[in-house]
This record gives sequence, C-alpha cells and structure tokens, in this order.
Amino acid sequence: MNRVLMIAFHFPPCAESSGVHRTLKFTRYLPDNGWQPIVLTVHPRVYERTSPQQLREVPSVVDVRRTLGLDAARHLALRGRYPRQAALPDRYASWWLTAVPVGLTLIRRHRPRVIWSTYPVATAHLIGLTLHRLSRLPWVADFRDSMTEEGYPRDPLRRRAHAWIEERAVARAARLVFTAPSTIAMYRARYPWLDGERCAWIPNGYDETDFDSLAPSPAAASPGRPLRLVHSGVVYPEERDPRPFFQALSRLKQRGLLNAWSLEVLLRGSGFQADYSRLLRELGVDDIVHLVPPVGYREALQECVEADALLLLQGASCDHQIPAKAYEYLRARRPILALTAERGDTAALLRDSGGATIIDLADADAIAAALPGFLREVRDGTHPLPDMTRVSCHAREERARDLAVLLDEVAARASAESGAGGGRHLRSMDGGLATGCGDAYVRESR
Repeated sequence: MNRVLMIAFHFPPCAESSGVHRTLKFTRYLPDNGWQPIVLTVHPRVYERTSPQQLREVPSVVDVRRTLGLDAARHLALRGRYPRQAALPDRYASWWLTAVPVGLTLIRRHRPRVIWSTYPVATAHLIGLTLHRLSRLPWVADFRDSMTEEGYPRDPLRRRAHAWIEERAVARAARLVFTAPSTIAMYRARYPWLDGERCAWIPNGYDETDFDSLAPSPAAASPGRPLRLVHSGVVYPEERDPRPFFQALSRLKQRGLLNAWSLEVLLRGSGFQADYSRLLRELGVDDIVHLVPPVGYREALQECVEADALLLLQGASCDHQIPAKAYEYLRARRPILALTAERGDTAALLRDSGGATIIDLADADAIAAALPGFLREVRDGTHPLPDMTRVSCHAREERARDLAVLLDEVAARASAESGAGGGRHLRSMDGGLATGCGDAYVRESR
C-alpha cells in the first residue's frame, strides 16, 4: 500500500479545534483507498484542552508519532510575556525542532511517497516544507484557512513569517488543497502565476458513523417549553461577532415578541465568556442566552440532533470560508438559522443543501425582522430541513476518496519525473524567518 506522511498539529486527544476531525477522518478512510497514513503530530501536553474520546477512532495500524512542542504563551511566559522569537511563525514554533528529525526517521523507515501537512498551525507547513526539501518527496499543503489576509495575523512580524511560509508553499508544493472555492480564487489573485491545476478543493464534511448511535431528533418542538436554539463551538468576537444577534433578541424582548419562556439559546463552548456575559446582562437577555461549557464531541453532536434549531454565525470577513460545523449541522437535519452573508461560500453551501434561513450577521434589524417568523416555522414544524440527497455528498468517506485520487496523481507524477531523470532540484533556502524586528517580547491577547 502507498504511504503518506501526514503532519498535523490538531490530532486526538486535542479537544480545542474542529480541525482535528479532518486529519482523523482521513487516517480512518484513506486505507480503504490504497493509502496508509503515518501521522506526525505534537505531544498532547501542548494542548490546553484534551479528551480521550476520539483516541479510539485512530486506526491501530496507523503509526502515530508525537514529538515535544511548547506553547510559548503558556510554557515560556513570565508574567504573561514571552520571547518574541519563540512565537514565530506561531506559539508552537518549538515543535519544528523535534518534528523534523523524527519526520526524517519516519521517511527512512516507511518510505512514504507523499508528504501532507495541514494549516493551521503554520509550524505544520514549516515542518512539511523542511522535510520536502530534505527528502525531495512531493509535498501537499492543506489549507483549512488562509494563512494571510489584509491585517491578519495582526502582529506584523508574525504576518511576515506566515507570508514567508505561504509563498514557499505556493512555489514548491505539488498541490495546494483548500476547503472553499473562494479561497482558491483569493490565492490565485494573490499569486497570478499559480496554476489552477495545482489547486484542489476538498471541503470538510461529516462522518456518518458519528451519528449512528445518536437518538433521533423530533419532527417539531414539544409544546409547553421554550424552543432550544443551539450554537456549538467558539464564537470569535470579530469573525463571528454575536452582538447584532444579541441586540435583535433584546429588541424583540422589549416588544414582547419573545422571552425566556418562548426561546432558549445555548452557546456551547463559546469562549470569551466574561465579555459575552457582560454584554448579555447589559442588553437584558441573559435569561434567554446561556453560555454553557464545552462537552465531548459525541455529546455535542447529540445536543445538535436534539435541538429544535441550530445557530450558525459567520461574519463577512470569512465569506471565503465554511465552518466545519456547517456539515454536521446539515447531517443533524434540524432547521438552521444561518447568520452569514448571502454572497459567501457558507451561504452557497446552505442554499444548495436546503434547510436554512439565511440573514446577514451584521444586520440587527434584519435579524429582528426575520427571527419571529423563523421561530414560528420551527414551532409549527413547517421550516424546511436539509435535503439528505444533497447532504450525503459531504460524507468524510467521499472526502478521503478525493484526497486519495489527488495523492495518486502527485505520486505518479513524481515517479514519472524521477524515472525520466527530471527529479526536482531543491535550492537552498533563500532567506529565513524574519527576526530582529519590533519588540523582543510579545504579550498574547486572549
């Protein structure tokens, strides 16, 4: 069987990013398509939150190597400050020091045909780039999010480091994989010489086996209790700014159109609890919106299946992204209140699959106008549900099959070039990560 070395920061038992499921499901389903993964990841001590729940899903035949890495913001900080150079290209830069030699050992032992790395975290791509240069194996760079955008990352030195890695990925990777069509368009506009044939679209998805043992959802809300609207996952203050939604709830409550007996909003594992708690109190809707702690993955899915409706938040700045939870929402087959821009890729996915009421997240007036009708349809059981004939194409097995086809193509081309004596000549690195700019220390904002 062909082998692929997969470099991923987020891997079980990590419980702080939905990105963990992408690599995990690839390792589960790639062997069915002729590819045996070898996983190079970081030691679990670097994660702020872990859960053993998904460790049992890692196939026993997969060789998983975990190397030491430190979080500069936690492990190297003194009174909240840490060496700036220890956080380039990100807070986990130290992982590179241990991952590269272990990666070379894995390459010598298993002889993979392709190297695959996934962002975020940027250090994963730096490891992939380094191993590609040292081994001359073809490299596939997987972008779950764009590495750079205008003003992102905020810190100029970190943005420069990200750009350095991104430029080399675009120049050297055999394929660039993206999870949304608009991201491909953005990168091709940023790098006009980038050949479209080197760009691939492999979205996220859902795993049917995760839903097998979940209790079925009711067709409509039970009478005599408030409707339960659930958002699962982090609510970022900028990318998923909930303030217009909170303001709309406040206006509707003041008009007597909803209250705590008619609606219950659960923000599961939202983060930023202190800020949101204060805002909810100020708007007088803290009896409607409840900030609840994160739970295990299966418990979160069960909560989505049992919800009367699901809430999705995605700001206009993320029009070229699709949150991974959107696919799980669709599979849960509950009505979706999607507060996102009509022109974005998230809205396009939901329109194609059905089952969603789409309103601009930034427009409090529009939310207040549409929310009563949405809740009424949910209560009556008349709101459309996602079309499973459309949703089923987003199964993780399909995504793994897509990746296997891509790996086949990359490996075949590398073999042809090698057989023809056209192996790639790898030049020495032209420059390094930016150093010596700005303050010597950085305070992490949380």
